[in-house]
Amino acid sequence: MAGTSDRHYQPDTSSDTEDYADDRRRKVFKTRLRPRTLVNPSVQAKAVQLGMPLQSPQQLGPAPSEDRITLVVDSTRFVVDPALFVAHPNTMLGRMFSSALDTHSNERGEYEVADGIPASVFRAILEFYKGGVIKCPPSISVQELREACDYLLVPFDASTVRCQNLRGLLHELSNEGARCQFEVFLEELILPLMVNSAQRGDRECHIVVLLDDDTVDWDEEYPPQMGEEYSQTVNSTAMYRFFKYIENRDVAKQVLKDRGLKKIRLGIEGYPTYKEKVKKRPGGRSEVIYNYVQRPFIHMSWEKEEAKSRHVDFQCVKSKSVTNLAEATADPALELDARGNPIHTAIIGDRVPADMPNLDNEEGAVGGIPELFPANSLPPDDPNM
Repeated sequence: MAGTSDRHYQPDTSSDTEDYADDRRRKVFKTRLRPRTLVNPSVQAKAVQLGMPLQSPQQLGPAPSEDRITLVVDSTRFVVDPALFVAHPNTMLGRMFSSALDTHSNERGEYEVADGIPASVFRAILEFYKGGVIKCPPSISVQELREACDYLLVPFDASTVRCQNLRGLLHELSNEGARCQFEVFLEELILPLMVNSAQRGDRECHIVVLLDDDTVDWDEEYPPQMGEEYSQTVNSTAMYRFFKYIENRDVAKQVLKDRGLKKIRLGIEGYPTYKEKVKKRPGGRSEVIYNYVQRPFIHMSWEKEEAKSRHVDFQCVKSKSVTNLAEATADPALELDARGNPIHTAIIGDRVPADMPNLDNEEGAVGGIPELFPANSLPPDDPNM
């Protein structure tokens, strides 16, 4: 008994009871780590959909390492299960690793994807494939995350993104909402007015957005003198409120640019609604005063040959001016006669050269050099001088 009590209190030894407890704990731990043999019906259906063989229940446990793929994003490697992407076929990665597309890997068997997206942003987007929600880290801007989601075709909305920066999140959501809303305005209200301008032969359109209760009453005898008669109007209080924000005007301008239009201008201008009074000026001239209201406007053009329509064609005439400096400073070319002698040009007031040959008796010559001032043509001398 004494030996037994000594064995229990020695710190460097362990009793049979302690050894049994340690063995039991190790068995329980191994049992917990062992994969389950029960087959989950949802997992089984997913495996059948992906074409995975079901030879034994153990194959439905953790995926083997050879089934995983390596993605290279911004020189960073991510080892993931391609089944995560196949479960979201509408995304870019889901389309890449589906059976319908043939995705090529590099010499190491890795897939280089998401070119231009930082690794930290891609790591946050991977959470969407695992849990359906993206948690935007504080180190990543919401705009950067939004651009990455647009590139990877991952939905970006209030149900899929969680962000501490609510201002940045709501700003991106407003941009998407403004884009969708302006598409509706463009198809239902703006496009018919553009078609009316095109049917008249115009290649640009100026539209003023009025309120639903705005009335336009112009005097036919005294219309406005600011050129508003060429403008078209649309009564829509909803569109008026939409263009109240500068960010919405920027979104609308980008939408029009994406649709192929140019010379796009959006802003707010004064528009005459009705005649207030008529003033008589000296001389009988009348001056009309209209009531102006500040309303948004849209101006766009679909002119295809803009540069050619305003070009003026000039006839090409060969220039006689001397453009060569050496030619301008050189002596002029001499004209030669039939014998090769230079022909001198006589100028009034110049003396006749002494070495000029006498052509009076030359054969074939008619007369000589005429006298510049014949004697009989000179006036008589004044005796007083």
